[in-house]
Amino acid sequence: MPIRIADSLPARRTLEAEGVIVMSETEAARQDIRPLHIALLNLMPDKITTETQISRLLGATPLQIELSLVRISDHVSKTTSAGHLAEFYAPWQDVQDQRYDGLIITGAPVEQIGFEDVTYWNELRRILDWSQSHVHRTFTLCWGAMAALQHFHGVPKHALAEKASGVFAHDNLAPASPWMRGLPDVFDVPVSRWSEVRAADLPDGRGLAVLAQSGESGVCLIDDPAHRAVHMLNHLEYDTLTLAHEYARDAASYLPRHYFPDDDPAAVPRNTWRGAGHLLFANWINETYQTTSFDRDAICQR
Repeated sequence: MPIRIADSLPARRTLEAEGVIVMSETEAARQDIRPLHIALLNLMPDKITTETQISRLLGATPLQIELSLVRISDHVSKTTSAGHLAEFYAPWQDVQDQRYDGLIITGAPVEQIGFEDVTYWNELRRILDWSQSHVHRTFTLCWGAMAALQHFHGVPKHALAEKASGVFAHDNLAPASPWMRGLPDVFDVPVSRWSEVRAADLPDGRGLAVLAQSGESGVCLIDDPAHRAVHMLNHLEYDTLTLAHEYARDAASYLPRHYFPDDDPAAVPRNTWRGAGHLLFANWINETYQTTSFDRDAICQR
């Protein structure tokens, strides 16, 4: 089924060119089903790229998705135009009375500073609390996952001596989990972060379960049933060339591991994680659809 996004959103042209089914508002209104309402809290500086990556994965699932783009209320982006934000994004304070089937919180390039030093930390904490009363299921990514684990469970993040960057093989530790359904025993995941969460720091008795991890890059995916959340510390949403763009942006201060063929930055990487990304997002959407209330106003009311 298609994803419903604004007709003029830049991601729309990209997705249509790739063959992703994107639905107009008129077409959506003709379908006699309730779409899943998903909010994307986009903390990334290059918001258009992230919108496209997430929309691509949501649009490939077999349900109609209505995606709402949300931003931190008081934070002004320096890398996305004010016009784009004004046209497509709603400040969280303007949507906090609404209820959503799902919420996706992205990463942000703030891993090297303390949580309390992030300018929007207090609002993000309010959003995380709000998710418990207004959102059926939450999916956090990279720093967003670290922030949620810190807020809900006091889990620290640890600075790395050098950036963890590359495509790493990960073990599927819970193939029977609804989130891991169909994923192979070992699958590739792009990693791009300056800090990590360690399994030893996860508190006992909270129901937290590590679903995937790598011997090289550590914990990847954590189930948090008490908060109806899944925390992904890495980037299955990345495009084929995202790590290459980051490498060029960072002035070649590191070489992403297991990414460029023969470790040659001039060679074109191959995408070995696309299928895993589609499966994980499809599993999250399916589980959200199967368990949410048909009455949107009744979400989190029982």
